[in-house]
Amino acid sequence: MTRNLDPHDVRLFSGRSNIPLARNIAQHLDIPLEETRFSKFSNDNLFVQLGASVRGRTVYLVQSMTPPVSDHLVELLMMLDIAKSAAAREIHAIIPYFSYARSDKKDAPRISITARLIADLLRTSGATHVMTMTLHSPQVHGFFSIPADPLTARMTLEQFIRQRPLDPKKDVVVAPDMGRAKPAARFAAGLGLPIASADKTRVSDTEVKIGGLIGRQVEGFEHALVYDDEIATAGSVVELSEVLVESGIKRITLICTHGLFLGPAVERIKSIPQIQEVITTDTVERPSERRPPNLTVLSVGNVFAEAIRQNYLRRSIGELFEGMET
Repeated sequence: MTRNLDPHDVRLFSGRSNIPLARNIAQHLDIPLEETRFSKFSNDNLFVQLGASVRGRTVYLVQSMTPPVSDHLVELLMMLDIAKSAAAREIHAIIPYFSYARSDKKDAPRISITARLIADLLRTSGATHVMTMTLHSPQVHGFFSIPADPLTARMTLEQFIRQRPLDPKKDVVVAPDMGRAKPAARFAAGLGLPIASADKTRVSDTEVKIGGLIGRQVEGFEHALVYDDEIATAGSVVELSEVLVESGIKRITLICTHGLFLGPAVERIKSIPQIQEVITTDTVERPSERRPPNLTVLSVGNVFAEAIRQNYLRRSIGELFEGMET
């Protein structure tokens, strides 16, 4: 169990997006998860109250940006503002899933670069530091004008996969597009497996076209491990799975850090019988209807807890992930 935190100095609170993960973090840190009170007024305005004094203390606020994203974002901003107004010494926003990391550029006229806007709002609301995990667009890290630490779940995922027999002549890691090719290559290297990558064109928010595989082909392999940062509507991974099956792949394992499984995702995954396992983490809390068959959820509570400990003790967080990148 992770220790070395002063329970009289540290306060850990959670929004409503992922209370089980926050409890897991608290358990690893051996500190209580303090109460946070939420309610709504008759005019639909949100009321938030932190249930313990934060004056002069180090405060950690856990909140994922999961649906309903706007509600959870406002909760977090209010919690940050409360901690700042109540004279907390340090205020750390722990955001396991940062959904606006997709909005990293102006790729159409008259739109917002929302990731930068959210980064500014977090700072303005009182955050002195942000900790998140596996940003969809790594360059979003540069939008923060306060210290920000994007953690990785790769070690957790690798350790789980290594528990089963792997054969570099039968098993291959596949990236769904060139943007994820480098992280997938690192993941494959950690497992001692070859890597392949797909050529993807996005048609809409929920539809993609896979033009084929780039470089290494998968003929002769039996099992594909599709490695992505997140699965939302599953359009990319299912389209890729169809290409893999046509190429002779008999078994497919989907692996991602953030498993949202929104809209048609579960039915899409069910439509490909060769998808025999889905592995994700608990950065996102999901109801039972958004859980595909054969889903395995690995906790990253220990990863966040250890990073929080390193941060509190003024030690390098990077030491936890030497040789690891998202």
